[in-house]
Amino acid sequence: MGLFDQILSAIDNPNQQASPNQLGNILGTVQQLSSSQGVDAGTTQLAMSVLSGYVRSALKDVRSQSGDAQAQQVVNQFSGTNPNPQAVQSLFGNNQLIQIVQDIAQRTGLNNGTVQAMIPVLVPLVLNLLQTGGNAQNPAQGSNPVLNTFLDADGDGDVDITDAISMASRFLNQR
Repeated sequence: MGLFDQILSAIDNPNQQASPNQLGNILGTVQQLSSSQGVDAGTTQLAMSVLSGYVRSALKDVRSQSGDAQAQQVVNQFSGTNPNPQAVQSLFGNNQLIQIVQDIAQRTGLNNGTVQAMIPVLVPLVLNLLQTGGNAQNPAQGSNPVLNTFLDADGDGDVDITDAISMASRFLNQR
């Protein structure tokens, strides 16, 4: 089951955190970020997709070193729709961040400064999307199928966050 299918399943499951409002807030923040940076939404989504590959790698490292519960804790602690430099620092070292900025800039055509300004917003958004599968009653407990799907993807470099954002937009427009 794909990432967006897991998110839709979480929306339909009262035991999970996902809601149409949460998706709407994520999409609204992507649009606001695009507007404030003078970037089209498609480019912002591409930046988010590239960044998601790095988030996946960092969360996989957390999971392999400290277990599923710690990976979920990082998601719970740093997800949101507001800029959060601590979220970035929790996942990436300074040298890695320089590489990430350069990679996103190269793949999107954005300048490094714009990418650097976007990352503290995009990391919490990616984590917010992953949080949708968390246990609604006790977020620190239980399995998160959205996070597991994200972390257990085939690793082909094609992170389907962009697809999930696009499908979420269509889903919300149909409601």
